[in-house]
Amino acid sequence: MIHNKYTEVLAEQEKLITRKNEINTTFYNGVYNRYKYPVITRHHVPIHWRFDLDADSNPYFMERLGINATLNPGAIYFNDKYYLVIRTEGLDRKSIFALAESDNGIDQFRFISTPLTWDDIDQEETNMYDMRLVQHEDGWIYGIYCSERKDPEAALFDTSSAVAQAGLVRTQDLKNWERLPNIQTHSPQQRNVVLHPEFVNGKYAFYTRPQDGFISTGSGGGIAFGLCDDILNPVIEYEEIIDERRYHTIYEVKNGQGPAPIKTDKGWIHIAHGVRNTAAGLRYVLYTFATSLEDPTKVIAKPGGHFVAPYDDERVGDVSNVIFCNGAVVNEHQEVLIYYASSDTRIHVATTTIDRLVNYTFNTPADPYRSLDNAIQRKDLIERNEELLRSNNLLFK
Repeated sequence: MIHNKYTEVLAEQEKLITRKNEINTTFYNGVYNRYKYPVITRHHVPIHWRFDLDADSNPYFMERLGINATLNPGAIYFNDKYYLVIRTEGLDRKSIFALAESDNGIDQFRFISTPLTWDDIDQEETNMYDMRLVQHEDGWIYGIYCSERKDPEAALFDTSSAVAQAGLVRTQDLKNWERLPNIQTHSPQQRNVVLHPEFVNGKYAFYTRPQDGFISTGSGGGIAFGLCDDILNPVIEYEEIIDERRYHTIYEVKNGQGPAPIKTDKGWIHIAHGVRNTAAGLRYVLYTFATSLEDPTKVIAKPGGHFVAPYDDERVGDVSNVIFCNGAVVNEHQEVLIYYASSDTRIHVATTTIDRLVNYTFNTPADPYRSLDNAIQRKDLIERNEELLRSNNLLFK
């Protein structure tokens, strides 16, 4: 017999899921729209995924398998619907992948089916998270995720040191998934690996982030690019740094590719995350850059400063002051939907267009990397604007 509390809890959840999202009109920058509500929270996870509904075995209707957070989704526009592969973190700290769909990509996302599973070919894998999805020109949809295990070289009583590598799966329908071997590189740690959507010189191309430690990049220099011959035996022999870390920037501690780059007439536009250290801990933000259509290792534009940063309530959560993105889609109207998590807790969407994203990436000034030069850069903007205002009789002192 189903517990009588179930229908009451389900009705409240339905109000949440069916609530219409709205553009946040208190925020404006001309680049993208933010929205009033998150698109996915832990409260969106189906009741029957969390509770034992049987009144006999769960007389107090207790949540048996609770959810701590929903974050860092891979995203794809597939068969006219928006799909997210969500990192769904249980109260036990383990992350699973769950699929949610929406007709408009802005609201009314619903979890579907059951958590994603595949053949367990890696018994040492303990945790998995942050899947990037890409529809490759070979016809498959690939997912690359962080595959984490305990560091076998750690001291006996060290229960926190970990090794991260790039796990690889593929599907053609988002229902049936095939586990492929982990991507192999020469780096001792590998996170934020992303597949380029097209072949490069007849080979599979990847964006990687070589680093020495699980948290510390060490000698790792930033976002790298590498090729492999065979996706069924994914070995990358050489990684070339294409976007490096730099002192006193938003990406001075580390940086990494977000979703797969977006192809435009002017170049491949990348959404990446940058990390800097503060007195309050690491601060994660997003930034963009563009690479050449002819040579995806060549950066041809890079706006200064961050693209998206934590805003208002987004700054508070499990790991505060963090924005992370590994999912973005482009629909048939050339609208871009960017899915990002705030503070490792909940998922939001920002919307823009290809035209706006191109304009922002190619026309926003680059970072001069020195305060005095930044002051000169801003002074030049002010003086040009004042002259324009003066010529239109709009400058009042």
